[in-house]
Amino acid sequence: MTEHTNPAPLVQETNAEPQLNLERIYVKDLSFEVPNPRVFSGEWSPELDITMSSSAEQLGDNHFHVVLSVTVNAKNQNTSAFVAEVHQAGIFSIANVPQDHLHQLLGAYCPNILFPYARESISDVVNRGSFPQLLLAPINFDAAYADSLEQMNGQTGNA
Repeated sequence: MTEHTNPAPLVQETNAEPQLNLERIYVKDLSFEVPNPRVFSGEWSPELDITMSSSAEQLGDNHFHVVLSVTVNAKNQNTSAFVAEVHQAGIFSIANVPQDHLHQLLGAYCPNILFPYARESISDVVNRGSFPQLLLAPINFDAAYADSLEQMNGQTGNA
């Protein structure tokens, strides 16, 4: 004979702990261009110009859309070899985070989560373009965020 017991009712507590959940990662935009096929005929010694930026927008009460944009311009012997660009996006659920910490989460922590995916997309598209593997070096997003705050404060101080 099996004994049935009623489980204790679930007590719902208000959880005031900060919460951050990654709900979706996706490639929002990806492009690759080889403007001059003559780059394949010479010796490969590229000069790389890499730029990064991020943006964030609120989608709903606790949902935020963060986009990390990475652009790689490669020149070989003063000729444009390729341009690779990815906009790696993520949807994050963020709750119970003080407003003064939210900006840093969206400007440094979330892009840090997205970076390995953007790095992989850039590496893959460059390789498919028949160029040697390109692995972007890790980025200290906390330091980059602090630098951007300093620049913004310097600009508002001069205004």
